[in-house]
Amino acid sequence: MSTAQHKIGFGFGARSTAGEVLDGIDLSGKLALVTGGYSGLGLETTRALANAGAHVVVPARRPADAEAALAGISGTEVGELDLADLASVEEFARRFLGTGRPIDVLIASAGIMAAPERRVGPGWESHFAINHLGHHALVNRLWPALAAAGGARVVTVASSGHHSSPMRWDDVQFERGYDRWLAYGQAKTANVLFAVHLDRLGAEHGIRAFSLHPGAILTPLQRHLRQEEMVERGWIDEHGNQADPEFKSPEQGAATQVWAATSPRLDGMGGLYCEDCDIAEVAAEEGEWVGVRPYAIDAGEAERLWKFSADLTGLG
Repeated sequence: MSTAQHKIGFGFGARSTAGEVLDGIDLSGKLALVTGGYSGLGLETTRALANAGAHVVVPARRPADAEAALAGISGTEVGELDLADLASVEEFARRFLGTGRPIDVLIASAGIMAAPERRVGPGWESHFAINHLGHHALVNRLWPALAAAGGARVVTVASSGHHSSPMRWDDVQFERGYDRWLAYGQAKTANVLFAVHLDRLGAEHGIRAFSLHPGAILTPLQRHLRQEEMVERGWIDEHGNQADPEFKSPEQGAATQVWAATSPRLDGMGGLYCEDCDIAEVAAEEGEWVGVRPYAIDAGEAERLWKFSADLTGLG
């Protein structure tokens, strides 16, 4: 990494909202691309960026649903994209590059969590494929548009879930037994490592990359969890209402990715993991689930993942 992984402090925090982070920042004339930008944190991210003047492109597996969700937000457009399908990624990128527009901000917000075992593409585990490989392919396909911006930022939405698993190099695709939480954790570690190596490759082209933990928020990301399980974890009560006071609102949850994508305080920096609208500290010890684990920002691990992903996707 080019910058130390330490807090810098900027007046924002865990309860700041995306709108507050963008107050006073004019994104007129900028183009942002937000995967998953029509649901949950992605939707709030799209809303905040558009309200600040950006034109926001929202790739969507379900374009009709995206159009409906974004109907009240001006300055947005929807394109068809399935991150689980590399042919779909290629077609989306071909269409976008054909418009000749640069990309100033790319936020990789789409993803799944704790899903039942599912294989996509040539048999890839779905969390790794959708959360990581699809975005790896998308960024590499869109590289010319990012480089053309003359100062682009790529932001991957990871999670404190990365604390649960490093890269499982002996069984990345969970072919010897499936665990949905370890699969999610490995994919989130991959999101962090992706930003580390992307920044290393992109800095000379004006492309800087960051990853982040948005915080705990109730969104459609929990669609694969039973209500009883969330009650047991203390997230909600028996009536389905939020029970954990540490949980953020969607507007607060979108703040860190918007901050990482636009804050002038991060100019000249990159390859960093953020949380609560600041650069995070390296995790002091296991079990705390705060900060970033050393294995997720290891440059050697990041390069190994990049090469592994390039071999699988044929890109990079």
